[in-house]
Amino acid sequence: QVHLVESGGGLVQPGGSLRLSCAASGFTLAAYATGWFRQAPGKEREGVSCISSSGLSTYYADSVKGRFTISRDNAKNTVNLRMNSLKREDTAVYYCAQFSRANCGGTWYEPSNQRSWGQGTQVTISS
Repeated sequence: QVHLVESGGGLVQPGGSLRLSCAASGFTLAAYATGWFRQAPGKEREGVSCISSSGLSTYYADSVKGRFTISRDNAKNTVNLRMNSLKREDTAVYYCAQFSRANCGGTWYEPSNQRSWGQGTQVTISS
């Protein structure tokens, strides 16, 4: 059975950092592109970042470029999202998603074609 489990969320002050982790079970996460998405209250789910199966290609939403870094840890079957210089507008539930292909593709940021999703982890940026 395929499972994705996110962890690492929490409450941090503006300017702080968090590291989210997406752990997979039941399949090899590195065989697929993997994305991070987020959904703030009252807003639609949006793409944050995506990493190809090889790890050689990464993509970021403009709002997080230069602050977030996505990476793979194949030994642990995880994909991580390092988030620095956090802002209040980063507050959201963060989800990881397994794509059905090896590459992220030009529309990776659309939360419509992913194969499976985790349950989400809450990230709150507040002083």
